[in-house]
Amino acid sequence: MAGPTGVVAGAGRATAVARTTRPRRRRRRTGWLGWLFVAPALIVYAVFVVRPLLLTFQYSLYDWDGIGPSTWAGLGNYGKVFTDPDLYWSILNAFKLILFFSGVPVLLGLAIAATLRRIAKSRLALVARTVLFLPQVIPLVAAGIAWTWLLAASGVVNQILSAVGLGGVTRAWLGDSGTALPAVGVIGAWVLLGLCILLFLSGLSKIDPALYEAARIDGAGPVREFFSITVPGLRQEIGVAVTVTMIAALASFDIVYVSTQGGPGNATMVPGLEIYYLAFSQREVGLASALAVVLMVLVLALVLPVQRLTREESA
Repeated sequence: MAGPTGVVAGAGRATAVARTTRPRRRRRRTGWLGWLFVAPALIVYAVFVVRPLLLTFQYSLYDWDGIGPSTWAGLGNYGKVFTDPDLYWSILNAFKLILFFSGVPVLLGLAIAATLRRIAKSRLALVARTVLFLPQVIPLVAAGIAWTWLLAASGVVNQILSAVGLGGVTRAWLGDSGTALPAVGVIGAWVLLGLCILLFLSGLSKIDPALYEAARIDGAGPVREFFSITVPGLRQEIGVAVTVTMIAALASFDIVYVSTQGGPGNATMVPGLEIYYLAFSQREVGLASALAVVLMVLVLALVLPVQRLTREESA
């Protein structure tokens, strides 16, 4: 027969067990509620992102015109991507555009953001922010059309060059196979410059102003401040800017389609435009899907190391 002490001990153990089981039940209930709230977004993501990706990979293994029956091709379409000069040339053009779409806006954006920080309280800084960010709110189609007019044989750019005595270098910049791709790169750099400046200005706001004051006391000039304080403090923002601009270069379509449509010849052909032509003009859906898969792999191969390097340096 159990004594009072045993009854009390048993009640204490029961109370302890109840206390430990209640938080577990609450955590389970909270976990199910969390999944319930996330479920709509997951369903939409699965239907509109994951499913098309899987279907694209499936189509890339077949020869299909999009309407009739398909035939098994295996990895043959991927072999064509790397052996057909027109296809791999479009991939090389996308890599060349990275220099313009990513290199120019990031480097120039850093310099402009550092300059605007020094004159942040002036009216000129406010006007400069507005003007430089304006390309971001202009539709890409409108930007492409406007630059097509500017870079035409009788456009404003050639008129200015002729007015300053450089009429010998004038040409149809988007119609010359030697200058068409750099001209498209200039348009892309102009569009992305405002985004990079905005990212860097937001990052500069989190840097302690005392660091700049201490650097000035120690005799550091603007260049020393830029490389010792500004650039290290903007590591994460630089990573984001490089990621966004690299994806824009590899997946470029709008600007190229409006300004050159891939010409002259294939001088400005890029993977996004090549996929469009293959799928909807030449009815080679399997080959277009293979090129799309290769493009996705290239984007991941370039973006993931940048993200990892930025995260490790920040840590």
